[in-house]
Amino acid sequence: MSPRVLTVVRCLLGAFFVLAGLVKVTDLVSPDVHQHMKEEFSKFSTVFPLAPRGWRPPADLYMATVGWMELLPGILLALGPTPLQTASGVLLLVIMIGAIYSLLSLGLPLVQCLPATVCCLLLLLLLLLLKAREPVAAEGRLKTKTS
Repeated sequence: MSPRVLTVVRCLLGAFFVLAGLVKVTDLVSPDVHQHMKEEFSKFSTVFPLAPRGWRPPADLYMATVGWMELLPGILLALGPTPLQTASGVLLLVIMIGAIYSLLSLGLPLVQCLPATVCCLLLLLLLLLLKAREPVAAEGRLKTKTS
């Protein structure tokens, strides 16, 4: 895959997560969507993985945490150096797996998992492409240093 295509995919995916994070962190982007997310996170907190052990995060804190964990890595995915892009991609992948877990735990139809599943697949593809590009980049640096 050409480096330009990889950059475009990485930037678009990063922008998507920045927007998704902003909607959770503030109501300035869309008050209606922000309110809807509040309602959804009140449901998500009931199926939080540690809930069976007696700990459930407050819905507003849960939403804000996920929002910041999408917003900041989204910026780094789009604009950061390769090591931070990789770390951001892994973190976002974990968040999307958590989203799928929450949706399935609530008993929602599989079709509602589709956006998170597509994001997971795109992040996996991006991480694989970034990993495949590393040896080529290192090889290019070696040739430059020895020349």
